[in-house]
Amino acid sequence: MTTDPSPGTRDFRETVRFYLLDHRTPLGKAIDIALLVLNLVFVAAFVAETYPLSDDLRSLLWGLEVAIAVVFLTEYVLRLYGAEDRFAEFRNPYTMVDLIAILPTFLVAGLPGVATVANVGFLRVVRVVRVLRFYRFTRDAEFFFGTISDNALRALKLLLTVLVLLFVSAGLFYSAEYAANPDVATFGDAFYYVVVALSTVGFGDIVPVTTAGRWITVAAILAGIIVLPWQASKIVREWSHRGTVNVACPNCGLSSHDRDASHCKACGHVIYQEFESDNHGSE
Repeated sequence: MTTDPSPGTRDFRETVRFYLLDHRTPLGKAIDIALLVLNLVFVAAFVAETYPLSDDLRSLLWGLEVAIAVVFLTEYVLRLYGAEDRFAEFRNPYTMVDLIAILPTFLVAGLPGVATVANVGFLRVVRVVRVLRFYRFTRDAEFFFGTISDNALRALKLLLTVLVLLFVSAGLFYSAEYAANPDVATFGDAFYYVVVALSTVGFGDIVPVTTAGRWITVAAILAGIIVLPWQASKIVREWSHRGTVNVACPNCGLSSHDRDASHCKACGHVIYQEFESDNHGSE
């Protein structure tokens, strides 16, 4: 929770740090909303660039992308400037993703001849990670619209993980296949293929024709098998333990019991004394 006990005593660095973390004041909410909208536009621009567009519209999207990247770079610099421990902030995974997501745009804009490479090679692949910036908005349960429960936050992270997995996999698959596979002409084609592949439906109307495309498919399926059940299990575990207390039975070691239980439901050992002593100790 972000508090502001004495705004008149803060220096500029503390003020920067406060408003980049704040979710309650009008300025803090405005910063959150603006960054969320810019993230959405940033991702939408990447998707739009994969479709046939006029030169004027493509130039407009590129200018918009550069402008948003400048805003994100400014935010990145301010976060480092305002952090209590700048080196720790630099090593923060969210901060590193922020930097990686905007570097390709500046490389294309600043280095002659790189724009061509960006459309067919490594830089296009790297630009896909910009969607990971959305994880910054799930660091805690406070948002610009209020505070949500821990279970709702876990469900939000699970939903975001599914969308990020689909989007990143589709972006990587598109980058690997669009030049060699006539069935993958746009990001939408790649996204359709990834959804079908990860859901194990496998219609067969789109198949990878490059080695990179095949390995990306394998990696996406393995990631879906490992990551999604792992996050879903956290939600199920929390829901299944609601209304219970985490007190271990001294006889069999079972650690989850109903709040009004007097005996262990596994072995029948008397446990209400332990509950009472635990409650008295907490008081």
